[in-house]
Amino acid sequence: MAHAEQTAADGSGSWLERRYFVDLARPRLTPLELMAQVQSELPKFSPELLADFERKGGASGLLRVGDEFHIAILGPWNGCVRVTEAGPTSFEFVTLEGHPEAGHIRFEAHYLDAAPDVLRFEISSRARSRDGLVAFVYDTLGGGKLMQEATWTEFCHRVAEAAGGQALGPVTVETQHIDEGGHSQQSRS
Repeated sequence: MAHAEQTAADGSGSWLERRYFVDLARPRLTPLELMAQVQSELPKFSPELLADFERKGGASGLLRVGDEFHIAILGPWNGCVRVTEAGPTSFEFVTLEGHPEAGHIRFEAHYLDAAPDVLRFEISSRARSRDGLVAFVYDTLGGGKLMQEATWTEFCHRVAEAAGGQALGPVTVETQHIDEGGHSQQSRS
């Protein structure tokens, strides 16, 4: 039985928009080559101790809309995601019913307009916790936020290693936290 999508509007608590990116000068791979590798070998890029991806639906190889992955997440909650967009330089997942988050996450590789020899790999998400308990653990205790940041930062490191070239700095993490009253707080690390 297919699980229903769990969009950010279905979630609970604050909205969290996050962006993780790394810039690489003179990479060995083009954005097309890099994204083909990431899509074909997605589990290899995720730290398996924190988030172990297992393809459940769809054929092996490049991602297709409708493909699904089960993610064994460190801690008490696992979840599933479905591919909602798959292109030559990007793809997007939506969380499915039961995932600790409600929302979507996008992966993209592209050259920078201002520096055409610099490739940026970027992960961006917009999500909320699926319910009040997850919101408490994520927001109040902070464990989920730290684990998620570690997962996607390591993912970016692994993609950067595959792309080659020279990293122009550490993985940048930008966060916009929007509470239920609409108040926004931004941070960057």
